[in-house]
Amino acid sequence: MEATATPQSQAAPPPRLRERYEQDVLPALTRKFGYSTPMQAPRLQKITLNMGLGEAKQNAKMQEAAQEQLATIAGQQPSVRRARKSIASFKVREGMPVGISVTLRRAYMWEFLDRLCSIAVPRIRDFRGLNPRSFDGRGNYSMGVREQLIFPEIDYDSIDEVRGLDITITTSAPTDEEAFELLLGLGMPFAKEGRPGKPDADAEAEAAAEEEKRKEEARLRAEAEQAALEQLKEENPDAYAKPEEPAGPVAEDDSSSSQAAGEEPSSTPPAGEADSEGTDKGDS
Repeated sequence: MEATATPQSQAAPPPRLRERYEQDVLPALTRKFGYSTPMQAPRLQKITLNMGLGEAKQNAKMQEAAQEQLATIAGQQPSVRRARKSIASFKVREGMPVGISVTLRRAYMWEFLDRLCSIAVPRIRDFRGLNPRSFDGRGNYSMGVREQLIFPEIDYDSIDEVRGLDITITTSAPTDEEAFELLLGLGMPFAKEGRPGKPDADAEAEAAAEEEKRKEEARLRAEAEQAALEQLKEENPDAYAKPEEPAGPVAEDDSSSSQAAGEEPSSTPPAGEADSEGTDKGDS
């Protein structure tokens, strides 16, 4: 009995973003931060997608639709997150589904990040760059998406409700600066303002420009106040006229001046009174 030959399945090509990391980003990070070995360079570990159910937690059909949409976006079936305890004010009971989550690793992670940077993020309305301040201090980056419609896999006519989701990119970078350079090299479109790890020269130049701007604003404000004061003087000169000073000093009594100076009045009577007293005593 002859064995039938089965065609071997070809291996899937590696993600292009991972090839870019190995060929371009990894050597650039090693040169910039002076790593002694390429294993010290930061790399991607996982990408986590979270979507809250909201009102869908009480509606099975809406929950299934949310799961289907997140599975379409991630390419992987999400898991349901349930409440750990009951909260009456939020109308949540223990065990009730409150969200769905999916964690991407290896090829799924690279493919999703490639689609996110090159296709989905540029479709955000009024997009001006991702916030570079959203790092957590340990090399992880988080961003929020208001609408799932930015992903081309989602059919606009088939959605029942606009939902948002949170995306967390976990890296092995020990600092935000290294994680920022990693994601920037992979193509994430960050805004120019607020980037971590700016050179000292740029920071000093920016601080000097801010100080110069503040001084210029203060000068313009002082000139405007002076011009307004001059206008008021022209409109009502009597209100701003200085009072006239007296022609000469006013003569004051010696007694009042001495009392004002703190001197005690003399107990010796005037000369006329002394003579009259002496005459009265002699006559007596």
